[in-house]
Amino acid sequence: MESILEIKDGCVTSEQLLRSYAFARYLKIYKKEYLEDLEKKGEKHSEEAKQKMELIANLTLKDIFQIFEREAKGADLEKDRAIVRFLDGCYHHYRNKSFSRLVRMHNEIVTSTSETQSSIKSKISDKAEELSELIILTRRRLLDKVGLGHGVSRSHGLDASPNVTAGEISGHFCNIPSTYSKIAYTNLTVTADIKTGIHYDTSVNKRAYPFYELEHNPLNLDNFVPEDWVAVPLKVGKWLIITYIHKSRGSIEMEPGLLNLFPFYKVDKDFTSKKPDGIFFFGYPGASKEDLGFYNDKKNDLLIGMVPDLPEYGYFGYCKKPILTLHNVLAILKGDFPLHCGCNRYVVGFDKDTDEPFISDIYIKADDMGKAEFYKNDKDKLKKLKFYGTEIGAFACLDGFSEQAKMQMIGREIGYNASYGTNARQIVPVAEESEVSTGSNLDILLYINNYDLKKPGETMVDTDMPVKDAIVHFHDGRRCAAGSTQTGRGGTEISYWANPFPLLKDNDGTIIHKDLYEKYTDTEEELISTIEKLVKTGDMEVGVAYSMLMAGVYEGNTDEKVLDSGFKNREEIEQEGPIRLAESLIVSVKEFAVKKREKLGKNMREVDVTVAMIGDSRTGKSETAEKMEGILNMNIA
Repeated sequence: MESILEIKDGCVTSEQLLRSYAFARYLKIYKKEYLEDLEKKGEKHSEEAKQKMELIANLTLKDIFQIFEREAKGADLEKDRAIVRFLDGCYHHYRNKSFSRLVRMHNEIVTSTSETQSSIKSKISDKAEELSELIILTRRRLLDKVGLGHGVSRSHGLDASPNVTAGEISGHFCNIPSTYSKIAYTNLTVTADIKTGIHYDTSVNKRAYPFYELEHNPLNLDNFVPEDWVAVPLKVGKWLIITYIHKSRGSIEMEPGLLNLFPFYKVDKDFTSKKPDGIFFFGYPGASKEDLGFYNDKKNDLLIGMVPDLPEYGYFGYCKKPILTLHNVLAILKGDFPLHCGCNRYVVGFDKDTDEPFISDIYIKADDMGKAEFYKNDKDKLKKLKFYGTEIGAFACLDGFSEQAKMQMIGREIGYNASYGTNARQIVPVAEESEVSTGSNLDILLYINNYDLKKPGETMVDTDMPVKDAIVHFHDGRRCAAGSTQTGRGGTEISYWANPFPLLKDNDGTIIHKDLYEKYTDTEEELISTIEKLVKTGDMEVGVAYSMLMAGVYEGNTDEKVLDSGFKNREEIEQEGPIRLAESLIVSVKEFAVKKREKLGKNMREVDVTVAMIGDSRTGKSETAEKMEGILNMNIA
């Protein structure tokens, strides 16, 4: 496998850095790549290549230290300059092409109360910064020593920190079932500092293969080498899902994205008794296409997800979607109802003079996936629905965002496949863990139609329909595709409840996961019954929202329809459609807030309104939230 650089040395001087095992290992990696590149170029420039190859092939640590120790002149100075130029290439290769992890063990998070994940995070962030400064200082010293330091005296803005700086504990602190005890020999990354503003390329830029339930356990522990894996205990909804990422290039690049997407599970002294609810493996060597999917190990009460080490699965979506699939399977088995949606909690205040409603805050509860739980307090006459989210980040397709929104992401993002043109994605933090994990009463439930056109002045939020008519839209799950799946861009596809993962019913009506489908539909009956009662009492609204996000490319919309809907051209719709929806949604939220306040008591100065919008990828969930932020001129937290 193509190696990553793991740094475990503690260095405070340039000399210690250059003597470290990590530097020696990386120098060996870079020398090999450099010499192979020279051999290719040598066919045209053989003599020049030969001179460089001899110098680099015979380069030793003594040669490097000699640069610091002597005042070279003449031929010696030229040799030293050639070495420094080579090392400067090594520096730029490290910053731009390598994948590095700085690792520190911190078992005290579990063994004592003196340290927490938060306190260790501060310490390892300092370590990452110190290493970056030391690397930059060492580079500057070498360049200055041989008279090549012009232009590098100012290093502000340069960052030579590792891709990931990890605080780890022994994997044995987790209560792994004995059947899988071998995986406990992989350390757990329980807090991390990640380098953001980085973009990675992967072997593919869209999903093409489903993640279904398997009849066999895909995990072959004979192929599991503990030190070849990174393990991260993620909090996905209410569940602990430990994600194992192979350290090979092509797989390890998914780690920063996951760390920007999901929160860490809380690790303290009580963690030792916690058994994982699911384990997920990405980039598993020796696994075949038949092993792609998840397995329910009922004997050990454990879900196992598997993505083999094959280039056709080299896409971040093959990390995100399977992990959310495990979450949803756990939710279905528990009797909750997974919702493929974006969900915001709006805080609506009332003017002290006019009593008019205004939206004072917006909090993201889910960017892409959540679930509804049934609950009933002693004071409640009816069951209600509480919404919980899963992700603190957004896996955002940039196509539908404004330039201002894109600029606000700069420096906070982990990006993938920016060079592909279409379906470039970024993972950016958008929500607080406390908001995602706290349940909120679900007030408005909408299905997003992303392809039908609406004329100016028409409402983009329609809740004036019977519940049974609204549910038809959720069952159909129709959307115009963006081309990130097998459906071509501009075509429509249907998916039961917008495909909440795993796919329960195929487009032709075929039931795919029979046991899960039956459990899901039993819960759905309770959900619909609950919604009908809540709508009848005015405690909830349900309907359809029209984002028009993909209406410009939808093959069913003629140029005449586009013009009749008030657009100058098809390209304009992608930005303007979600703006119109955002404006209508603001009205709907404030109207519902007024009614909710009437029921709760007129003396209340503010009420919460939680809105979930159901839809698959590129239906306008994130885009509409971004437009609302712009209209209301507030930062979404």
